[in-house]
Amino acid sequence: MRLDILFFIDYDLDDELPWHSTISRTRQLFPESIFEEVFTNVLHMCIEKGMVSGHTQAIDSAPIKANASMDSLELKVPEEDLASHLQKIRHISAMGKEVPLRKSKENKASKDQQTISANKQELGAIKSRNKKWAKDQDKRQGAGNKGSKYTSNKTHYSPTDPDARISVKPGKARKLNYMSQLSVDTGHHVITDIRAYHADKRDNQFLQDIVGRLKPRLNRFGLLWHNCVADTGYSSGENYAFLEQINLQSFIPPHGTYKGGPDNFHHNRDQDHYVCPQGEIIPFKKVFNDYRTGTLKKEYRGTTHQCKDCPIKLSCLGKTAKEKKFSVTYYKAEYERNIKRVNSPKGSYMKGKRQSTVEPVFGTLTQFMGLRKINTIGIKQANKVMHLAAMAYNLKKYLKFTQKLSKTKAKALGLIFSKLNGLQNLIIFNFHQPNFN
Repeated sequence: MRLDILFFIDYDLDDELPWHSTISRTRQLFPESIFEEVFTNVLHMCIEKGMVSGHTQAIDSAPIKANASMDSLELKVPEEDLASHLQKIRHISAMGKEVPLRKSKENKASKDQQTISANKQELGAIKSRNKKWAKDQDKRQGAGNKGSKYTSNKTHYSPTDPDARISVKPGKARKLNYMSQLSVDTGHHVITDIRAYHADKRDNQFLQDIVGRLKPRLNRFGLLWHNCVADTGYSSGENYAFLEQINLQSFIPPHGTYKGGPDNFHHNRDQDHYVCPQGEIIPFKKVFNDYRTGTLKKEYRGTTHQCKDCPIKLSCLGKTAKEKKFSVTYYKAEYERNIKRVNSPKGSYMKGKRQSTVEPVFGTLTQFMGLRKINTIGIKQANKVMHLAAMAYNLKKYLKFTQKLSKTKAKALGLIFSKLNGLQNLIIFNFHQPNFN
């Protein structure tokens, strides 16, 4: 039907066309490495054309809808252990209706994916969350999505697509999604890296993997990466320290909850202790791993004698504590250096660059490049779909790109001299012509 496409792929009108499954099943026939290599080759074409500067990369993420329904979710086994627990935490909604489960035709989940892995603390958090939601179920985010009530990745899985994960964005309904992590060069908005991840983790857990893949790729083509720009979701002390170790400047705003210590307490860096408003020294005690966040922290603790007759004891310690005790992130110095960069004029410029670079690219991918929903099953196939969308985007920019020549005084002088030489040659030519008059 499309003669232009037949001409492009070098087919005549009477040639037999390939069977449609040869094209539609290509994603399943080739491994992920092939798609990534083709994406890298397309990126190399853009680099050779002068479309990629390499020095500043903007990183962002977006959930992409998986090809699975929330109504088909099933409980993780062993069911005999979960039955009594879920009976306690499950509440009928304010609408007074139970949600009918839509069974999938085939359970594609492995044994590990069907087995519950949550500990008692995590199950307790789910229980308290569901109690809170039960009081005002209809006003909760995503309450209109009937399959989203009282579900968690800790207790539920999708038999249709076990790699999909339940996730939610503020103001949106809970859905089964994949997480797309995207890196864009700020020069001409060329995509330099993309990958599918599970959607049940935070963005800062993916940053080191992204950088470890992207930096060698840029170095392979002779590009040096200097600035890593991302939003608050990628903030963590481990990430700041990691980027400093590989000589990358981070422009990642810290979380609003970050505090370098208690209010009005002064930190002595040389001796590593804090001085309270009353002049008492609160010394460093130990380094420990916070099990709730999985991050390293440093504990500082005073003595009961120091705080016994303190005039601000009640406001500083509260009603029950006997001595001052608090913890600070192990990476406080890295946090402070990053905050200084973020608050600088260059940091403001980088923030604008990020907002005008990576966010429009995601909008184009989801609206025009088929990345609004993953139409395949499994994270490997989802990764291929994302690479195909990124290739289409980069090729489109490649075809439209025209290199702009900078106007410099040297080029202007060269143009003037060339015109003068041309005029001189014209005069000499006319002077030496014979006069027939």
